[in-house]
Amino acid sequence: MVSKINQFTFDTRDGYRLAQFWKQVTGYTEHPDYPNKPEEEENFIGPGGDHPGLLFINVPEGKTVKNRMHLDISPETGTRDEEVERLLALGATLYEDHRKPDGAGWVTLRDPEGNEFCVERSEAEREAAKNA
Repeated sequence: MVSKINQFTFDTRDGYRLAQFWKQVTGYTEHPDYPNKPEEEENFIGPGGDHPGLLFINVPEGKTVKNRMHLDISPETGTRDEEVERLLALGATLYEDHRKPDGAGWVTLRDPEGNEFCVERSEAEREAAKNA
């Protein structure tokens, strides 16, 4: 017996706002039968099918410590550095920069509520580095 991951859940002060941010980051969408609303306690976005989505649940307390689990993302098109710039423009903030002179490494950002996530190189960038 094994279990599947249904969704990744974020405790948040404003689940609607955070769902809107992550929709722009991931391209995920709302469930057509259950649209997200600012007054809802839970807001969900997902890629469709059997793949896990992101659930944002409103809680009264704010984030106080470093995440024990976080998302690692990479751009489907473009470069890691272009994606970092796009996400900063969407409202993310720079937390730690682990880029290396040879192009390896990652950048840790925080979403609008302070949740850390990492931006890695794209698949094309990794392939180019292997073939260099």
